[in-house]
Amino acid sequence: MNKQFDVIVIGAGPGGYMAAIRAAQLGMSVACIDEWKNSKDGPALGGTCTNVGCIPSKALLQSSENFDHASHHLADHGISVSGLTLDVTKMLGRKDTVVKQNNDGILYLFKKNKVSFFHGRGSFVRTVDGGYEIKVASAAEEALVGKQIIVATGSTARALPGTPFDEELILSNDGALRMGAVPKRLGLIGSGVIGLELGSVWRRLGSEVSILEALPTFLGAVDQQIAKEAYKAFVKQGLKIELGVQVGEIRTTKKGKEAQVSVAWTNAKGEGQTLEVDKLIVSIGRVPNTIGLDALAVGLKLDERGAIVVDEDCRTSLPGVWAVGDVVRGPMLAHKAEEEGVAVAERLAGQHGHVNFNTIPWVIYTSPEIAWVGQTEQQLKAAGRAYKSGTFPFLANGRARALGDTTGMVKMLADAASDEILGVHIVGPMASELIAECVVAMAFRASSEDIARICHAHPSLSEATKEAALAVAQRALNF
Repeated sequence: MNKQFDVIVIGAGPGGYMAAIRAAQLGMSVACIDEWKNSKDGPALGGTCTNVGCIPSKALLQSSENFDHASHHLADHGISVSGLTLDVTKMLGRKDTVVKQNNDGILYLFKKNKVSFFHGRGSFVRTVDGGYEIKVASAAEEALVGKQIIVATGSTARALPGTPFDEELILSNDGALRMGAVPKRLGLIGSGVIGLELGSVWRRLGSEVSILEALPTFLGAVDQQIAKEAYKAFVKQGLKIELGVQVGEIRTTKKGKEAQVSVAWTNAKGEGQTLEVDKLIVSIGRVPNTIGLDALAVGLKLDERGAIVVDEDCRTSLPGVWAVGDVVRGPMLAHKAEEEGVAVAERLAGQHGHVNFNTIPWVIYTSPEIAWVGQTEQQLKAAGRAYKSGTFPFLANGRARALGDTTGMVKMLADAASDEILGVHIVGPMASELIAECVVAMAFRASSEDIARICHAHPSLSEATKEAALAVAQRALNF
């Protein structure tokens, strides 16, 4: 007899596991199905984010930042280091330990909240009385029936047409996180979040990093004043960034133990170029992961990208079927998936789950970090909205000077009439943490004056946010 549940969640990434836990907290019987495996073929909950995305990349960013700091900046503090060495194997081992801790943490939370976990691939079979039959493809195949289904199958890396990932020379984010040695020459196609973060990791560890970007502007989705500041910092660090390029043929060659990748490309002037590297990371975006879901078996509607079509509340074309995270419209961000998962669980319980897409923060964990929430200056101009702007550089912030990291600024945009904060954009130290205050402010529709009147601890980086708010009214005190 099939096992019956109130809710079945397919996928245990951020959207899926949060949806499962919240539904269980609200009194529903919940099953969660996930197929990710660890090196021992055991379950590895957490999806792309935990296994080959957010968590391992941040672990390597931290390790590489420590190495870079010891190599180039400790002397400024009067600390001398001799005989500095890098053990890539140990660094990767630490990264794997961090990943496993997160995997195990989710399993613990499932047990704590009485969520039934099934390891394998979940797919639709058919509609049945009382819901849907879901197959779990695993060593011991099982059939489950759920009254409500939440699909949270995430996304996969997009490959260049005709150039599949081999994860040895042509790498996705997965292979880029598992390189066993520092490549002398590393190429990246795409200068988005993933490309910049992974490029930063290996540049700090000694690679010569070249980035080819098709767009004519750097970080086109970012406020351009902030993007230009970040671009200057990255180039100064040694990242070679080419914009407005057209990538042509990519060839790989192997001679014994030697191997390399050759990329033919055309620069913005139309001049033909060749990039030869030891490894090539392709980071040109991600695509919704609906392969193996067998959506056609029940008539689940997909769009032209393969994403599941949903309304503003994450309802699909089928009654009782919901979808969240990277597999639906909107930004492919782990925290966006989490918010959607919780909101759907609360809707199933008759509550008013809510996600405000206007206050979802974005972060790029490079050095300097880049973070923003709300609208950019170019978006406000395009919309014809009257606004005021205030900026404050970290160069004038006492805590940033003490840290030895004064790159960047805080920029605040507010409505010209009401003074409501419309967007905040940060490039600089700990931008990922500083942005939270701005998200809270925008969630409560605060004005720049509200931030300007709040007492911020001294000395702290957050004082730069207060000063940017003061600057909206042209009364910054420390610059």
